[in-house]
Amino acid sequence: MAELTDTKADCCTTASSFCGCSAGGASGEEIREAVRSRYAAAAQSVTSGDLTGKSCCASGTALTGEAAKVFGASLYDEATQGELPDTATMASLGCGNPTAVADLRAGETVLDLGSGGGIDVLLSAKRVGPTGKAYGLDMTDEMLALARENQRKAGVENVEWLRGEIESIPLPSEAVDVVISNCVINLSGDKPAVLAEAARVLKPGGRFAFSDVIADEEMDDATRAEMAEWTGCIAGALTRSQFEGALAAAGFADVEIVETHRVHDKAASAIIRARKPASVATEQ
Repeated sequence: MAELTDTKADCCTTASSFCGCSAGGASGEEIREAVRSRYAAAAQSVTSGDLTGKSCCASGTALTGEAAKVFGASLYDEATQGELPDTATMASLGCGNPTAVADLRAGETVLDLGSGGGIDVLLSAKRVGPTGKAYGLDMTDEMLALARENQRKAGVENVEWLRGEIESIPLPSEAVDVVISNCVINLSGDKPAVLAEAARVLKPGGRFAFSDVIADEEMDDATRAEMAEWTGCIAGALTRSQFEGALAAAGFADVEIVETHRVHDKAASAIIRARKPASVATEQ
């Protein structure tokens, strides 16, 4: 990987974090590979039996102390955790519980962006029932292998796992009713592409409901420059106003952003909801 401390003065300013440039001048591919490496390590630690928990959203990897209160399995209630095997809950790397805010209905088709160990996919599959379906999309082979094993343990059938990147979703247009995500969009170096793809695969009237980190307006350059913080869900985060603008630019309406808890002295976790207008059809 190229030296990540190089600057790109023509691209990388505090405001340019929107395009993914501000992680110390890293390219989108460098960011992607750093994230992939951290997710793979987290999956391997769970598979090997280290169930202390790993988080892509903390500056370290082990969920201990205060970090355990704001990331991972602790954000799911005991009843929800009890629905799934330990290896699904302990592989949870997110900053929220998107299935709790997505208002899933029987018979719907759901897509989880960056599905990791599969906790939100498996919960979604249970919520939509046998007449519905849940897709899990992840770019990390180790996470997909863990998710498939968790599916087997949970005995859930209405699931399909997809290998790919959230900037280029391997599904046809207007294929799903709901898109969810849990602390993943902030990790992308091309957030406009992610949001545009979410809009493309949603049916008209479809819902986008996800948990993510939002940066304070005054987040400093030093925080954004740390690649370790990027893969820890902080430096790549958009501000509230940037998220609102990006979602609107992607064609979403009824954007709602509600902060839930602080995850950093310069960032918070938030529930973000939006809707694809029913009158807008996406070209195939």
